Amino acid sequence: MSTFKEMAFRDIENVFLNPEEFGELHTVDGKQMTVSIDGMEVVERAKRQVEQGRINGVYEKQIVLYVAKSDFGPLPTIGRALKLDNSSYKVLDAIDEGGIFSITLGAVRS
Repeated sequence: MSTFKEMAFRDIENVFLNPEEFGELHTVDGKQMTVSIDGMEVVERAKRQVEQGRINGVYEKQIVLYVAKSDFGPLPTIGRALKLDNSSYKVLDAIDEGGIFSITLGAVRS
């Protein structure tokens, strides 16, 4: 019998990042991988930042990128540049959520 952690880990690729469910193919730093992009989570996180008095700066666009740790590699450092498809972003936050990375990206206004 599988443990809950084992089942949740399998769900990363079988459900959450499955292209027939929530996943989409994108190019991240030149490497094609299946990810899930969430624009609504950014709204919720921004509300919490304002409530806590923490504001990271002004960004034209912010997204949360979910990607399997096994596909992405090491957790990116905050402030690092990241290219998603043909757009450049800055890593605002990065969290390892048990085998899946939640990476908040911001496109800086020019």
